Amino acid sequence: MRTTALALSMMCIVPLAFAVDVPLTTPVSGVVKSVLVSQGQSVKKGQILLSLDDTIYQARVVEAEAALSRLKEEAAEADRDLKRAKELYDRAVSSTTEYEQAQLRYARADGLYREAQAKLTIARKNLEYSTLRAPFNATVSKRLAEPGMVVTSEFQPATLIILSK
Repeated sequence: MRTTALALSMMCIVPLAFAVDVPLTTPVSGVVKSVLVSQGQSVKKGQILLSLDDTIYQARVVEAEAALSRLKEEAAEADRDLKRAKELYDRAVSSTTEYEQAQLRYARADGLYREAQAKLTIARKNLEYSTLRAPFNATVSKRLAEPGMVVTSEFQPATLIILSK
């Protein structure tokens, strides 16, 4: 089910001292799973307003954790190999080429491990972004999202909730 950006721009927060509408959306794409607020409802900072179906985002976290675990072990093995190669090189048992190859294997393994750490951070952040929370105490001035609506984060994301502050 696809919806237009206008149809998704449905929730705003208005500040309490004077009416200022603040449109809110999620920075990730997905299908709206639940909307937990209604128009006119007061919300507290941090309160969940809306949730996207996070199945894919949860799976990406698990996938990134598995890759990180595997690459951590590979980096540890490359580190052990490098230490052995250094010891053999220092004792003049192996060549400079063998030592340099061990250094290169370690550098690659370490780089892949750090890349996996970054991917896990991104996956966790995207999972967090699948839940829209109130950034401050406010009143819901408009609710434009409904369960089943498709939210796209490309170009200009649709407004989902407008809070009045």
